[in-house]
Amino acid sequence: MHFIIYISVGFIAMQLINVLLNALFRQKIQCSQQQNSELISVLIPARNEEANIDELLRSLQQTKNDKLEIIVFDDNSSDNTAHIVQQFCETDNRVQLIRSVHLPKDWLGKNHACYQLAQHARGNYFLFIDSDIKVNGNIAADAVSYLQKHRLGLVSVFPTQIQKTIGEKISVPIMNYILLTLLPLIFVRVSPFASHAAANGQFMLFDAEIYRKLQPHRLVKESPVEDIAISRLLKKQKIKIACLAGEKRIECRMYHSYSDALNGFSKNIFMFFGNVPLLAFLFWVCACFGIVPVILFEKSAVLIYLAVMALIQVLYSVTSKQNVIYNILFFPVQLLFMLHVMLKAIITHKNKNYTWKGRNIY
Repeated sequence: MHFIIYISVGFIAMQLINVLLNALFRQKIQCSQQQNSELISVLIPARNEEANIDELLRSLQQTKNDKLEIIVFDDNSSDNTAHIVQQFCETDNRVQLIRSVHLPKDWLGKNHACYQLAQHARGNYFLFIDSDIKVNGNIAADAVSYLQKHRLGLVSVFPTQIQKTIGEKISVPIMNYILLTLLPLIFVRVSPFASHAAANGQFMLFDAEIYRKLQPHRLVKESPVEDIAISRLLKKQKIKIACLAGEKRIECRMYHSYSDALNGFSKNIFMFFGNVPLLAFLFWVCACFGIVPVILFEKSAVLIYLAVMALIQVLYSVTSKQNVIYNILFFPVQLLFMLHVMLKAIITHKNKNYTWKGRNIY
């Protein structure tokens, strides 16, 4: 019985240490008004993004920076994405539109789009961003300064997540909960081990010289979780990378409902755990039922255990710029959502019927 208590205490202690490290050693991209002297290529893969692309391009236009080229790859959209981008091209010579001809065999759509964007880019730095984010201020130039300061090949950022519906509030936070209680992000930059790798495809800034040499999207062309695959690839090549969380100047409304989040997270939930489903389920069991042995065998420690659980919620929420109260109140339901995601991931992998934006991923 003592062994079970040790597991429970050990698990929550691990979470507390990791989230404390993330809070205490939180990496920040410093704000400035300094303009970059070298060209930054902002590269945007877009497939059926008419609901998002206008707001993203408008936010980029507010960046008064002539050393910026903005290239959108229209990936066979069936909506008005290309038309919207074309209108921006006519009023801003920094904006360019590339249209896909076809998707080659053995490529996934986003990986092919990013690869094609890189072939057309002229910049000294490649900033790949998703169509559903919004950037503010001088974030592109400041991210380049951060990359230069730490001599990185890649810096990636988990944006501040916008959550409006109840479905989003009980689903989207689970990503940062897993990430920040499982991995101290400072390790991504200072540790030499590929296991300490993380990245987010919503915002990935590369040193263009390194990107052109490695062609990372081509090397992971069949990976449905290309961001994490690329981060591990670079670390194995002894190229320094960094991953940051909770940047206010990068916002994203990743999903608009519970079902959207369920479908989206089921694509990559196990990659947080080294692509080992068993570890993911063990994490869930400990997070969900870790308090049970304490209640049964160490009643005097129950309040301490609950206090630590609450502290973990507070720390990861503050670090990732999320609502503390909502995350404490919805935590039990968020854990149920995590279980739902894992079960869906197992089923879709087994049946090989995962689709995203009308395409079969596996």
